[in-house]
Amino acid sequence: MFFDEARIFVASGRGGDGVVHFRREKHIPRGGPDGGDGGKGGNVILEVSPTLNTLSVFRRKRHFSAKDGNRGGSNNKTGRKGADKVILVPPGTIVRDDATGEILGDMVLPAQRLIVCHRGRGGRGNARFATSRNQAPRVAEKGEPGHERWLQLELRLIADIGIIGVPNAGKSTLLAAVTNARPKIAAYPFTTLQPNLGVVDLDNEISLVLADIPGLIEGAHEGAGLGFAFLRHIQRTRILIHLIDGASIDPVADFSQVNAELALFDQILAAKPQVVAINKLDLPQVKSRWLELEEQFRHLGFQPFAISALARDGLRELLYAAYKALQQVPPVEVEIEDLPVYRPEPDRAKFDITREPDGAWRVSGAAIERAAEMTYWEYEEAVRRFQGLLVRLGVEDALRQAGAQSGDTVRIGEYEMEWLD
Repeated sequence: MFFDEARIFVASGRGGDGVVHFRREKHIPRGGPDGGDGGKGGNVILEVSPTLNTLSVFRRKRHFSAKDGNRGGSNNKTGRKGADKVILVPPGTIVRDDATGEILGDMVLPAQRLIVCHRGRGGRGNARFATSRNQAPRVAEKGEPGHERWLQLELRLIADIGIIGVPNAGKSTLLAAVTNARPKIAAYPFTTLQPNLGVVDLDNEISLVLADIPGLIEGAHEGAGLGFAFLRHIQRTRILIHLIDGASIDPVADFSQVNAELALFDQILAAKPQVVAINKLDLPQVKSRWLELEEQFRHLGFQPFAISALARDGLRELLYAAYKALQQVPPVEVEIEDLPVYRPEPDRAKFDITREPDGAWRVSGAAIERAAEMTYWEYEEAVRRFQGLLVRLGVEDALRQAGAQSGDTVRIGEYEMEWLD
């Protein structure tokens, strides 16, 4: 089965802890602090792999985590940084934040990379806190927690030419006839339930990538039939081969219907150059009406090609005409569909104070919760440093104004402490 949508969870690595350590060597009675910093955690990175053409790998695995940084050491040794987690995705993958829907990146170029979760920084060792007034600090930082988020991945096939038409027009047969692709083919509508890619070599120097797009029916732009789940794949193509079922009751009506669905889904699709081909000329009833069909499409401004995908007649002329049309179209510039929106950086110092059912006070905020996680609560000096942060951020005053009394319980993240005014 073809997978062109996925939802995955990613988490970057936590920074390694800094350490409290003092240099102890013979004949050096006052060696001073030499606790090293923790190593950085690993990033989570998406990377384009040209060998992939589906998101099916994310059906089996949806959770990805980078490695944590290592703890610092004595003698000012910095801990080893955590390894990055590199996730391979196919070309044409659009990455969105699952919570906001914001587009984070459009992955189209080979080896293109996108950091989707930044690493946690390593905690500082006590050597970093030494000053002229405090030459033997017993304080260090734990590593910064990593970041985590859910992502939405959406694949849009990248091809030079898209083959479109109503169901059962012969698109898969045409793709199989001109490339090494082996799509499922049968004489009933919606045989193609997934887009298929194929490469055709016109000569030693010219090759084209073709995409067989599942058939479009009336209402496809609203999701009818196979709907917009596959319409989006046409957006990556530069030109279209519009394949007409010559045995249809009204081929011109089919042509108009498909173009209407393209325009309703995306006006840019309707403006893409089209090469029209009348298929199934191997059937006597189609061959007998060829001149009539040719005249009708010329009246619409198109010079149709007579082909038989099954008998492989007229295909070379069609492909060279498509290649010639392709030369007149500039390469598609990948544009993010949503207009860029200015979003001010959130105030990391912002916090909220709420009362919990058991009467305890809850302090919530990105900066204060991370600071609590990075504090060595077993060291009195580290606790005093955290208390100073509460004063600087205004948490103490806010608790006092909210009505906190000595002896009340205050919770920050997963930590719990007693309030003493």
